[in-house]
Amino acid sequence: MSFFAELKRRNVFKVAVAYIITSWLVAQVAQLAADSFGAPDWVMKMFITLLILGLPFAVIFAWAFEMTPEGLKKEKDVDRSRSIASTTGAKLNHTITIILVLALGYFVFDKFVLDPKRDAELVQTTQVAIEQNASDAEDVSEAGKPGRESIAVLPFVNMSDDGANEYFSDGLSEELLNLLAKIPELKVAARTSSFQFKGKTGDIETIASQLKVANVLEGSVRKSGNQVRITAQLIQADNGYHLWSETYDRTLENIFVVQDEIAAAVVDALKVTLLGAPAPIAKEANAEAYALYLQGRYWYNLSGEDNAAKSMQVYQQAIDIDPGYAPAWAGLSISTIFMAGQGWIDLKSGVTKAREAAEKSVTLDPGLALGWVSLSEIQYYYDWNWEAAIQSMQMALKLEPNASYVLRSAGRISKDQGQLERAVSFYRQAIAVDPLNQRLLDSFSGALEAAGLLQEAEQIGRHLLSLNPDYFAIQSTLGWILLRQGNAEQALLETQKDDDGFWKDLITQLCLYSLGRHAEADAALAALIEKYRSYGAYQIAESYGWRNEPDEAFKWLDIAYEQHDPGMGALPADATLRNLHRDPRWEALLKKMGLLDTWHQVPAKYKGPLQ
Repeated sequence: MSFFAELKRRNVFKVAVAYIITSWLVAQVAQLAADSFGAPDWVMKMFITLLILGLPFAVIFAWAFEMTPEGLKKEKDVDRSRSIASTTGAKLNHTITIILVLALGYFVFDKFVLDPKRDAELVQTTQVAIEQNASDAEDVSEAGKPGRESIAVLPFVNMSDDGANEYFSDGLSEELLNLLAKIPELKVAARTSSFQFKGKTGDIETIASQLKVANVLEGSVRKSGNQVRITAQLIQADNGYHLWSETYDRTLENIFVVQDEIAAAVVDALKVTLLGAPAPIAKEANAEAYALYLQGRYWYNLSGEDNAAKSMQVYQQAIDIDPGYAPAWAGLSISTIFMAGQGWIDLKSGVTKAREAAEKSVTLDPGLALGWVSLSEIQYYYDWNWEAAIQSMQMALKLEPNASYVLRSAGRISKDQGQLERAVSFYRQAIAVDPLNQRLLDSFSGALEAAGLLQEAEQIGRHLLSLNPDYFAIQSTLGWILLRQGNAEQALLETQKDDDGFWKDLITQLCLYSLGRHAEADAALAALIEKYRSYGAYQIAESYGWRNEPDEAFKWLDIAYEQHDPGMGALPADATLRNLHRDPRWEALLKKMGLLDTWHQVPAKYKGPLQ
C-alpha cells in the first residue's frame, strides 16, 4: 500500500480537515469573546499560535493511534482484520459536515448581524470622537475669545529672488500646519482658510478673529539652490506680542528637521499638554521629490485645467524620483480624478489611474488620511462600491478626525447616502476649523438644503457669495435653494445672474416649470438635453423628477446607469427625485444599484413627495 493510501486509510486527511475547520470556528468565537472582555491583542495572538501548533500534533496522533472497540490503541498494535478505521472515517465525515454547517452559520451571523453592528458602532465611536474633538477645539474663554491653544499658520512670504519658488514657501507653511494639526490639544485653522490671507495686508488681530484663533504663526522663506533661510515668529493676536521667533539656515535636505524644530518651539511657547507624548515629527523623504510634491500641491490649489494638468505632471516627476513617497501618489490620485471628473482627460483611463495611485498611497503609508479620502471618493462615485468606500472613509476619519478635507468628504458621502443629520454634523465640524474654505461652504449649503434646513442653507450661500462673487455657479446654487423654499420667481432672478453654463441652464428650466411657464420650460429642457445628454443624463432625470414625469425620469436614470454616471450615488438623498419614491421602479433601481438597504435606512421625513 502506498504512503498516500495509508494516510487515507488512517483518516489522517479527515482529521486534519476537521481540526482546521474546528480551529477556525473556535478562533472566531474566541475573537468575539476577547473583544467583548477587552482582552489585549497578545491574548488572541497566543491563542491562534497554539491552534496552529496543534495541527501537526493532531496529524501525528491520527497517524500513530486508532480508535477500536476496546478504546484508543497504537496503530501498530491493531489487527488489520479487526480495524474499524472505515467506520471511524464515516463518523469523521459526519462530524466534518456538522462543523461546516456550524461554521457557515457563524459566517452568516457574523456577516449579516455582527458586521453591520460593528460598522455602526465604529461610525458612532468615530462621530463621538469628532464631536468631542470639535468641542475641545471650540474652547473659548468667558470673554468669548478663542482658547489659548489655537493657532493659524499664515502662508510664509517668498523672499527668494526667483518668484517660481512660491510653491516652496506655500508648501512649507502647509507642512507646518499639518504637523501642528496632529497635536490633539491644539486647534489649528485649516489651510484653505488661513491661505485666504496670502498676499493681503491686515493686522494680526483682525486675521485671528476671522480665523477664530488666539495665535498666529507667520514667517518668510528665502531659497537659493539647495540653501534655505526660514524666519518664523509666533504672535499672540490680542496684544501683538511675539511669543517666540527664530531664524534657520539649512540645506534642503534638512528641511524636515527645521519643521520639527519650529513645531516643537510653538508647542513649547504655547505650553500645550501632550499627555506625555512627544511632539509630532515630520516624515523625512527624498529632498527633490519633496520639493516636487510641494509644487504639485501648489498647482492643484490654484485650480483650473492647466494648473491641474501641471500638478499631475509634477506629482509624477516626484514619484519617478521616489516611487515610495506616499503623499505624491495621493496627490497624483486627487489631481487625476479631478481632471477626469471635469472631462479634461478620458474618464475611464483617468479613473483607473487615480484608483491605482490611491491604492499605492495607502499601501505605502496606511497612516496617510489623504490617500484614504481619495480612494473613498473613487470607490463611491466611480466604482459604486459603497461598502469599501465607507470603510476607507472611516479609516480617514480615525487618522485625522479634525481635518476639514476629511470631514468634508465624509459629509458629502453621508449626504448622498441619505444620512443627512450626520452629514450636517460632519460639515459643522469642518467649518469650525476651516471657516473660510469656499468649497467647504458650497458643500455645506448643499447638505443643509438636502436636510431641509433651507434658511441656513441660503445664509451660507450668501456668505460664500460675499466672500467670492465669482465663485463657480454660486447664483445657480442660491437659485436652487430659493426654489426649494417655494420662491420660484426670486430663484429665477438669482439664477439669471450666473455665468452661462450647465448649472444655470439646469436651474433655469426648473424655475420656469415651477412658475407655470411650461412652454418655455419645455424648450429650455429640450435645449439642455441636446447640449448635455452625453454626460448630463442624471441631471436630465432630475428635471423630469421635479416635473413629476416618472416615465421620462426613469428612462434617463436608466441611461445614467448605463453611462455609469457618478451622480447615481446621490439617489437616496436627491430632493428632485422625491416624486418617484412611491413608484415601484424606484426600489427596483435602488436594488440594481446596490443601494436598497441604504435607502431603507433613510429617515422617513426625507422620503415621499416634497410638501
